[in-house]
This record gives sequence, C-alpha cells and structure tokens, in this order.
Amino acid sequence: MAKSKPIALALQGGGAHGAFTWGVLDKLLEDGRLSIEAITGTSAGAMNAAVLAQGFTQNGPDGARETLETFWHALSVMGQASPIKRSFADMLTGNWSLDASPAYNILDIMSRIVSPYDTNPFDINPLLDLLNETIDFDKVRKCNDIKLFVSATNVRNGKIKVFNGSALTADMLMASACLPHLYKSVKVDGELYWDGGYMGNPPIFPLFYNTTIADIMIVQINPIERDEEPKTAREIHNRVNEISFNSSLLRELRTIDFVTRLIDDGKLDAQHYTHSRMHRIEASDQLNPLSASSKLNTEWEFLCHLRDIGRDTCSTWLDANYDQVGKSATLDLRSMFE
Repeated sequence: MAKSKPIALALQGGGAHGAFTWGVLDKLLEDGRLSIEAITGTSAGAMNAAVLAQGFTQNGPDGARETLETFWHALSVMGQASPIKRSFADMLTGNWSLDASPAYNILDIMSRIVSPYDTNPFDINPLLDLLNETIDFDKVRKCNDIKLFVSATNVRNGKIKVFNGSALTADMLMASACLPHLYKSVKVDGELYWDGGYMGNPPIFPLFYNTTIADIMIVQINPIERDEEPKTAREIHNRVNEISFNSSLLRELRTIDFVTRLIDDGKLDAQHYTHSRMHRIEASDQLNPLSASSKLNTEWEFLCHLRDIGRDTCSTWLDANYDQVGKSATLDLRSMFE
C-alpha cells in the first residue's frame, strides 16, 4: 500500500449532527489513505477530535474508531433521560425533528426570555459527567501523533481562544460547546467562555501557525446556503444562527483565497507564505432538510443514520478526490466569493 498522505481536519460543531462527522472520521480511519496529522474543532467537532485522539493513543486508527462509537453511544444513552422526545407522529413518519415535542418547545421559549442563571442556578450539565466518564484526558494530552486545537469564545473580550490538545481538559471542551442561552459560561483559568462557534466554527488559523500541512479538509455540518426564504419566527432565528456560526469560517476562507491569489500572481513569496490546498466534505442534500431542533435529537437510530451519511459521503469524496490531495485544492474558493 502506498504511503498515506498527510492532511489536517477542521471540524464544525452542530450538536447531534456531529454524528455526521463521526461517520466521516470513521471512514477516513478505516480507509487509511489519508494520515490525520492535526485537527481543529469546535463544540461537537472538538469532542470528536478529543475522542479520536484518545483512541488513537490507545490503539491507533482502530482504537480511534472504537472510542468514537463508544462516545456517541454513551451520548445516546444519556439522552434517554431527557424529556425532549420526538412526537409519536414524527416517529411513525420517520421525521427526526423535535419541533412537535412539547418539552422542546417549552425549552425553546424559556431560553429566549429566561437566563440559565435563573433556570439552572447550580449549573447542572450531564454532558460534563459524560465527558469525564468517556474521555481519558491524560491519553488525549499525551497524543503526539495528532495535534489538537479546540476553540471557545472569550465572554469578556469577544476574542477567540484556542486551547491546545497537550493541555486539554473537560472544562475546555465544555467551554467550546457552551450555548449561553442554555448554560452558564464556563470558567477556564479565570476567564469565562461561550461556544467557540461564535468566533471560529472551526478556526483554520491554528493549523497555519502550528503545522506545515498544506492540505486542509473542512468537515462541514452547518449549511452556508439555503434556497428557501425563512418566513416563520423559528426559521428566521435558525437561519440567523447558521449565518452567525459560519461567518468566521467564511472570513478565513476569503483570506486564504486572497493570499493564494497573491502567491499565484507572484506578488507573495511562496517560500514564506503557505499555499494551502483546501478540501471540504459536506452533505447538504441530506443535512440541510433536517430541522435545527434535530441537533438535540440523540436517539441512537438517528445518530447511526447521520454516521452512515458521513461514511458514505466520505467514501464518495475519497473516490473522486483522493488523487488530488497533495497536488491541488478540491474546494474552489474563488467561485465561492465571486
């Protein structure tokens, strides 16, 4: 077998939709033609990255695949205690949405008018217990084969904070996934943090500063484009969130495209500036129709459904684009911004 090609991954957050990323990672690890050298991640993307790093430290790619499945199954078991369930009609019709769930609608309304400091004064979050039970952070910190970067948003100054995998803790992962309308901000080293998606979903720049890898693959969950006009209050709210959580990524990609043009035009020295080759795996046809509420759906059947979409999408991408890795970009940034 030919030597694997090095690549860095940039993993978006997106709640339960992060199971799509689990499927992509599972296929990449199984296939073996691409060597994951570094990962930058936010929220669910950060959790996927940490779980992968732990498993890789234990037993290479097979260990990473095993720990990813263990983590997502444990998340599903945890979700069984949640009152937020699909309606009986949605179960019958195979609709993964929680829009008809009374508990979800109560939570949705309450989160817009009442602070989590009032509704959850003791800051109870089962996800923290899950992380501590399923992730061996000593192994994550000792993972020398894969560089790991996790983003959060500093509440005080609004700047992005990137945590290095060599010092990663459960609180840092919780900070990366902290939605402020649901949970209190997370304190790390005296600073308060919210979800990293506000300032980097995911951030690309840590890969430039800390690695020499030219091929960067974005695993995208949140849709950049939607053809339908948002009309209901919920649709407008959800689209605003999608735009907000993609804005920093789009700015970075525009900058990458600008630098690439300058290098191609001979206006910048390619020896001193990185000529990045950007790639992307996404499944907009399958993920875009899913409602935003389904990001809270942790049913095992749904997570496996998303995983399978991720595996199939990755397999198709590898068949079509593997030969280009190491040679040229497969994501046309120029057309995105023209």
